[in-house]
Amino acid sequence: MAVESIFQQEFRILGGDFNNAGKTSTRIKEILKKIGMDSTIIRRVAIASYEAEMNVVVFARRGLLKFSVTPKRIVILVEDEGQGIENIDLAMQEGYSTAPIDIQEMGFGAGMGLPNIKNNTDKFEISSTVGKGTRLKFAIDT
Repeated sequence: MAVESIFQQEFRILGGDFNNAGKTSTRIKEILKKIGMDSTIIRRVAIASYEAEMNVVVFARRGLLKFSVTPKRIVILVEDEGQGIENIDLAMQEGYSTAPIDIQEMGFGAGMGLPNIKNNTDKFEISSTVGKGTRLKFAIDT
């Protein structure tokens, strides 16, 4: 039997759009507050969704974030069209970054994105194809 979603929504993210960067994760946080989710859960989701959103803005041409809330878990799926990740094991190491210097000078690309997502979630899956894009799925139990 399939688990029914309480809420679900999709958000389009445009690569390089630093003016709107963070708006998707802010909207997700607002939705969770309206639903009445526990603040600890909201904080974890906000951190993970922000990091995932910023990875699309920094490294991809575009991406789609699918957000779903069920009675027992919050699931976020991010699929992007971008450069892909050459070495996922290396990208998972804290401090490792392939962000260009100009992005790092803006305060992004410190190499904490993927580790922060993994550390704030209960389930974490990532796959990537160089030259095509990355698929990231994570969940937080409520």
